[in-house]
Amino acid sequence: MTYRLFEGKEHAASYWKYRISPSDHLIRQLLDFLEKHRGRPFELAVDVGCGSGQGTLLLSKHFASVVGTDVSPAQLEVALQQAKEPNITYRQCAAEELPFADSSADLVTAMSAFHWFDRPRFLQEAHRVLKPQGSLALLNYTIDMELSYPDCCKNTLNQVCKEFYATLQPYRSSHLGQSSIELYMEAYASIPYPNKEWHECFWDTRSMPLSSYMGLVESFSSYQALLRKDPHKANRLSQDVCERLMSVMKVTSVETEVTVAVKYFYLLACKPQET
Repeated sequence: MTYRLFEGKEHAASYWKYRISPSDHLIRQLLDFLEKHRGRPFELAVDVGCGSGQGTLLLSKHFASVVGTDVSPAQLEVALQQAKEPNITYRQCAAEELPFADSSADLVTAMSAFHWFDRPRFLQEAHRVLKPQGSLALLNYTIDMELSYPDCCKNTLNQVCKEFYATLQPYRSSHLGQSSIELYMEAYASIPYPNKEWHECFWDTRSMPLSSYMGLVESFSSYQALLRKDPHKANRLSQDVCERLMSVMKVTSVETEVTVAVKYFYLLACKPQET
């Protein structure tokens, strides 16, 4: 079954505001793989578990048509509010029951969503929907992001972050195990395509206000689980971490820009030419 944890309107709004999307460089890795095995033009991309649509927007620059799918009406409502490009549409559906014809999509992707799906069923459905020599791309990033700030001890700064992540670990969904990377590695091993690639430890660095970093972590399912269980504890934890980070940085504004390094891992697989 697909796990449905991100469907509240407030959570959907925080997704759009705080959730990061892959960099142009990372998207280029997907497109280069697709072009290598299938060639251009790029016609249809299906972004499964699209949430509030950040990744869908990135794909729209490169495909004639992009369809984002999600089980959450609240997430899709936010996505629709942001979808200005005429080649983007959205569909509400389960990841394991995609409303597309057989062999119709050049690319099927899931960005930070695959781990919530019924994974074997989704992989079967992606195979059905992909054109021969179309590509499957599954991306995710780890919670252990690293911060840096000028004239600030990086180790001291990130010790605060590590303690933050460790406090949230007990609230992590048992469905994900100790590390979601293992779920992706299992999927990679199970995909029978001869042309496939596994990429680990791809660091994507960006600047954002400290408040956005805090909002990003607060949007994670582990923090949201703590928030539902004990709102006071969750808010106190967040406030304490933020104050400690500002103290280490020697700043007084939560809007101070910090550099955030995010560690991605991803798999790419090309559906074979059917005979």
